[in-house]
Amino acid sequence: MAPINPKDKIIFALDVEHFHEAQRWVALLKDRVGLFKVGKQLFTHSGPKVIDMICQKGQKAFLDLKYHDIPNTVAKAGEEATKHQVAMFNLHALGGFEMMKKTVEASRAVAKNLGITRPIILAVTILTSMDEETLKEVGVQGPLVDEVGRLAFLAQKAGVDGVVASPQEIGIIRQRCGEKFLIVTPGIRHPSDKKDDQKRTLTPREAIEAGADYLVIGRPIKEAKDPVEAVQKIVEDIS
Repeated sequence: MAPINPKDKIIFALDVEHFHEAQRWVALLKDRVGLFKVGKQLFTHSGPKVIDMICQKGQKAFLDLKYHDIPNTVAKAGEEATKHQVAMFNLHALGGFEMMKKTVEASRAVAKNLGITRPIILAVTILTSMDEETLKEVGVQGPLVDEVGRLAFLAQKAGVDGVVASPQEIGIIRQRCGEKFLIVTPGIRHPSDKKDDQKRTLTPREAIEAGADYLVIGRPIKEAKDPVEAVQKIVEDIS
């Protein structure tokens, strides 16, 4: 198997307000990153047309809506994401085993029926904006790392392809789920970067060395004086 190009490990977060901004960023970073992540703000504003725009430009889309609802509702949402031929979409592991399993099965059935590739399905463990203190506020008393490992293992049992998790929990996920289970890590910052609302971070190189498969990076690129140069530095860092 050919080695993965370092740029293909980078997922650029399209955390923008308007469709035309998304178009501008896709045009600028086209072929410089592996995927473009569409989150709640942009999708709520622009809807599926932003996914279609990314795909029409020959790029890959990651639909980051973190589905969390009753199993049937999330499975139906997964079917629609599959029809739009996104490369990835995600759901919350806290939605439970049945919710995750039904969504994987529904996406697989739709993909087979349409003759297309099933998207990579990821489970969100614990948001990188949370720490043990905020977990206690919502009733989770155990160590954060143990909760991440437990949720990742549950997702794997449900047939999910991987997880979205802090780079600092990569070790426990690899220990519980093995080397083939995908890990997508946000919270990527260089020491000189602002932490913003991220509480558990590593540099791009540290995250890849720790075992991350993909890195979600937004503000360190978007807010750089030269975004293209910022991407190139990240590519060099993980090379």
